[in-house]
Amino acid sequence: MSQKQQPNYLFPLIIVFIVCFLIGFITTMNNSMIEFCKEAFKLSDTQGQLVNTFFYGAYFFSIPFAMMMSKIGYKATLVLGLTVVGIGFIANNLGVTAALGSANVYTVFLCCMSIVALGVVMLQLVANPYVMVLGKPESGAFRMTLSQALNSVATTVAPIFITTVIIAGKPKLPENVPGPFLMLGIFALVIAAILFFIKLPDPDMDKKDDAEEVATDAKQYKSSVFKYPHVWFGALAIAMYMGLEIGIPSMLPAYWKADPNLPGSATDYLPLYWGGMMVGRFVGSAILAKFEARKLLTACLILGACCVGISFFLPGMYAVYAMLAAGLFHSVMWPLIFNLGLQELGPHTKNASGLINMGVLGGATLPLLMGTVVDNPALGVGVAIMMMFVYYAYVLWFCNWGSKIGLNVK
Repeated sequence: MSQKQQPNYLFPLIIVFIVCFLIGFITTMNNSMIEFCKEAFKLSDTQGQLVNTFFYGAYFFSIPFAMMMSKIGYKATLVLGLTVVGIGFIANNLGVTAALGSANVYTVFLCCMSIVALGVVMLQLVANPYVMVLGKPESGAFRMTLSQALNSVATTVAPIFITTVIIAGKPKLPENVPGPFLMLGIFALVIAAILFFIKLPDPDMDKKDDAEEVATDAKQYKSSVFKYPHVWFGALAIAMYMGLEIGIPSMLPAYWKADPNLPGSATDYLPLYWGGMMVGRFVGSAILAKFEARKLLTACLILGACCVGISFFLPGMYAVYAMLAAGLFHSVMWPLIFNLGLQELGPHTKNASGLINMGVLGGATLPLLMGTVVDNPALGVGVAIMMMFVYYAYVLWFCNWGSKIGLNVK
């Protein structure tokens, strides 16, 4: 039997990296809108966090979308995801404009962003396993971290986009919220149309065709992804990580509310947080070439927790800077957690990606819970931030113990 030629995955990897940029941009733009929406729609901290709840709540559909991806393939899911993102942005622009002056305008905004989020879920389902399989398995964590580094470039740009394009000195009124969304929607639809006519290889088409190897693979894997405990633990680890990644920028406006003497606004300082994540991911990509992934994740968890802990003992902007510094150490957590959750899954990788992605629901629930704590006069922002130590502790357990359960991993 002739030896099968190793496929060239450079171009599809570039496409996936572009998608990762788009995912990061949209996600961070959504989170960066919280402070502006709170003033534009006259919201409490809890109501403001509904932006995260509605957006990340779309990840409830991760498993159904993963099953759909198994049927229609990576490329079709990619095109469909971009199309849904485009429709959601255009609907936001038209819907909010039509609802101006109505008591339901904020609800329209949230529902339209939920549509955008459904598309983002599809894109993320494609991106994560695609990056893992487009190349050698041993370099999967490196590729995942590199893709997230590009994602972080977008997360750094997005708050600047909010400040200079959406806000840009305009009055904080509902009609100024969805302005640029029409442009973003058209951009997403154009990219979807281009990708529709481009040939992208599906990794499933490159499976081994040797009968004996296929038989060996069939014996190697369990009958269902649900029988792998480390996948469930990985989903919960992603949920806890979302409480960390989204928790800090979501809680930042509460610092300005508690201390009006702080300069500027929380939105002005968000690029420092996302910029730290960008730097950390590029550095992490290099470090992963020399250090074992679990050790790097453990170190980042401890150092991130130290930054949050130190912030309790510092005054004013020093406390803010300590919190923002945690972004440097949060940077590599997502790809490393995801990589640990996708170990030894073979044909179950797609469905496992959907299950682990459901953990992003943590971004819908944990910041909302933290916002409720902030609104409680008996608790406040300090107690809300202390909740993050629980998140750090669980991810640390998953990294060193939970991710090894049921696998032949030392």
